[in-house]
Amino acid sequence: GAMEDKRNIPIIEWEHLDKRKFYLLGICMTMMIRVSVYPFTLIRTRLQVQKGKSLYNGTFDAFVKILRTEGASGLYRGFLVNTFTLISGQCYVTTYELTRKYVARYNNNNAVKSLVAGGSASLVAQSITVPIDVISQHLMMQRKGESMGRFKVQNPSGKRFLVFGQTKDIIVQIFQADGFRGFYRGYVASLLTYIPNSAVWWPFYHFYAGDQIPHSAVWWPFYHFYAATASTLTNPMDVIRARVQVEGRSSIVQTLRQLLAEEGPWGLTKGLSARIISSTPSTIVIVVGYETLKKLSLRPELVDSRHW
Repeated sequence: GAMEDKRNIPIIEWEHLDKRKFYLLGICMTMMIRVSVYPFTLIRTRLQVQKGKSLYNGTFDAFVKILRTEGASGLYRGFLVNTFTLISGQCYVTTYELTRKYVARYNNNNAVKSLVAGGSASLVAQSITVPIDVISQHLMMQRKGESMGRFKVQNPSGKRFLVFGQTKDIIVQIFQADGFRGFYRGYVASLLTYIPNSAVWWPFYHFYAGDQIPHSAVWWPFYHFYAATASTLTNPMDVIRARVQVEGRSSIVQTLRQLLAEEGPWGLTKGLSARIISSTPSTIVIVVGYETLKKLSLRPELVDSRHW
């Protein structure tokens, strides 16, 4: 379309990439972001689940208290299990790119391609992510000697080095309580949180990711704003998702009603600032990183021909 003609840089499509390089660089980049924002993911989940302000007054307060009572490792509970969601990230990107290719046969409009591909990618990714989320959230809920969720990790000997011991413990408990379905608690709430976000994000991204933009500082506040807006709009659903998963409820509506009854409309903003902190760097890195990653992963024979 007219958009593409104005640019000297074509959109890098899937077939131009050296896949091995792409996945490897992608994983390294993602791990770096994850390590830096994980504590805020944990804090966000605890804030969303706590009753009122029974434990923490807010993001900073939670950070200090967890650090003081549980040490740095307390901020990384469930991190290793959570790392498995990297697989879903790779599946997300692959589904996104392949769906774009498929849709292109019927409709070459960039917005349409991005919308459909973004939605599908999110569906696939959430199907892999939800069980991992359920498990890692129960691990995030473990505090010294007690739990904020419905399951408590048995750790009689206090052996710290049993890496996946607690995880196995939680998996067994979820399975005993709910069977296989237990791992898909909050699946619908997750889809309602992430599919709209993902479907809207990509057309927006392709619209703005001209060659000059991702690298110009002018757009940074704009990305921040986008990330913050998206987080704010999807936060109510995210709070409900966390509660459904941690407290083992089955009804979204019932959970919403109870939250509103106990904490009023403000209850829907629980964990929001921690959520913005954990999603903004990711959004920016995705914007700048995804294009850069694609450029770095170009198949060698295409590099010269493209005049970057």
